[in-house]
Amino acid sequence: MMGNIRTFIRSIIDLALVVVALGVVLQILFPQALVFINADVTANLINLINQFSGAGLVGAIAAGIVYYLISRS
Repeated sequence: MMGNIRTFIRSIIDLALVVVALGVVLQILFPQALVFINADVTANLINLINQFSGAGLVGAIAAGIVYYLISRS
């Protein structure tokens, strides 16, 4: 049962990562392509990175944990 839940969550994370990567590429190549969802994907990603880096050691540890969890799949 836990294996099924873990597999389902990993597939959702994989899908989310693909959607974020697609959003970044579309926004770089076609700046007006994402007007229909009214979101600035690259700015949100940069803000997330700035939050990790602005938190010093705690931010580095949190970024490491996020990287570990994502790369574990």
